[in-house]
Amino acid sequence: MRTTGLIAALALLWGSGFFWIALALDGFTPIQLTFARLALGALVLVPIVLVRRLPRPAGRAKWFHLTVSALIANAIPYTLFAVAEQTVSSSLAGVINATTPLWTLLLATATRSDSRLTVRRSAGVALGFVGVIVVFEPWNGLASGTTGGVLACIGAAASYGLAYIYQARFLTNRGLSPLTLTVAQLVIATGILAVALPFSGAIHGPEALPTVSVLILGIIGTGIALIINFQLIATEGATAASVVTYLVPAIALLLGVLILNEPASLTLPIGGVLILAGVALTRAGRPVAG
Repeated sequence: MRTTGLIAALALLWGSGFFWIALALDGFTPIQLTFARLALGALVLVPIVLVRRLPRPAGRAKWFHLTVSALIANAIPYTLFAVAEQTVSSSLAGVINATTPLWTLLLATATRSDSRLTVRRSAGVALGFVGVIVVFEPWNGLASGTTGGVLACIGAAASYGLAYIYQARFLTNRGLSPLTLTVAQLVIATGILAVALPFSGAIHGPEALPTVSVLILGIIGTGIALIINFQLIATEGATAASVVTYLVPAIALLLGVLILNEPASLTLPIGGVLILAGVALTRAGRPVAG
């Protein structure tokens, strides 16, 4: 029951992130939204690292790798999803986000981090990208701005995939806890977005709902969600935590359609199922790292 509760809570928090982004964009630009999200998430996690007196990163090489990781794991994908949701629905963004494991596998193969691209995995990747095409519906014509938004979502998912590979090669199993590494990345990414903040436009008196949405997205959807994720991995293992991958797009789809009244085309859930089926094929028979 405890494991089920943690999985459900994490899936709800991460799945609803696309919903909160859509609401927050009514009062903030993508850069402003991403900066606030990162800063609030860092404010939740930094005190935990300090109280627990966890070892801190040391050395120029470590901080360089953390900066690269902060860019591709936080600053870039968070911003791209916010940019994308200016023109595409939150439900579509949530479904495309599920392609992250497919990009991870492809990029790992391309960089020779994982050369085991078997027939089953190749079929899974192909099926997953068929799902993306189904979601995109190119045969129905493309609405103005939709192409750019979809490409931004794909870029964000690919950036996440690249981040997993980079972190595994340069940051994990290097004597620092995953929590310390995550906090360092959030702080660095916040600094990166702070540099871009003066060029992001003025805040035109955001109303209560966008402001509350940003607070929820940063404090709960980023900070507390990461705490739950670490707790789930520590107590139940990465296999249990990976179950969340299959629940996030369903929650994003439900919230977008039921609450935001986004278009309820059948191609979206069908494409989502194809993507998740492809992800399942790529993971079948594959040992999961701790």
